Amino acid sequence: MKKFYFSLVVFLSMVSARVIAQSDNVIRISPCDNQSISKQADSIKHLLESGGFAILREASITMESEYEIPIIVPMNEGTWYQFVFIGDIKSNTYEVRMYDYSERQVVYQKKKWGDIDGNVISYSYIPKVSEYHMIKPLQVNSLHKKNLCGYVMLFKKTVEDPKASR
Repeated sequence: MKKFYFSLVVFLSMVSARVIAQSDNVIRISPCDNQSISKQADSIKHLLESGGFAILREASITMESEYEIPIIVPMNEGTWYQFVFIGDIKSNTYEVRMYDYSERQVVYQKKKWGDIDGNVISYSYIPKVSEYHMIKPLQVNSLHKKNLCGYVMLFKKTVEDPKASR
């Protein structure tokens, strides 16, 4: 009987090791460090916070050229949100798509290198219903396919513009 349990434990260990090895093909989100993008993010944060927005989420993300990064966020009906994506300055194209819970595209923006603020996409959105939304930033770089840095921020309007009341 002890041999049976020992064999079972060995077998289960081998199976779980194989499952873990196979799961290494999963795309993992990892942070990146780019001083230029960090400075842009700090400037945009300061600008939006002085306009009455509060940061809800932010992250630096390592991206691969031509691959979207799905970001799922809950949004409340009637709340004013501001989303910002900053891509690697050397990329050619930047895109952001946002979908509602029904998988309907509600926002699409595209910029090319050379546009004014070409590596920054920013848009406002006020949902009509409280539900989860999926935001998918993407950048295309013809020289570097991997290890592109991107930065995403989601803000929520918390107060009226303090400068407007002056």
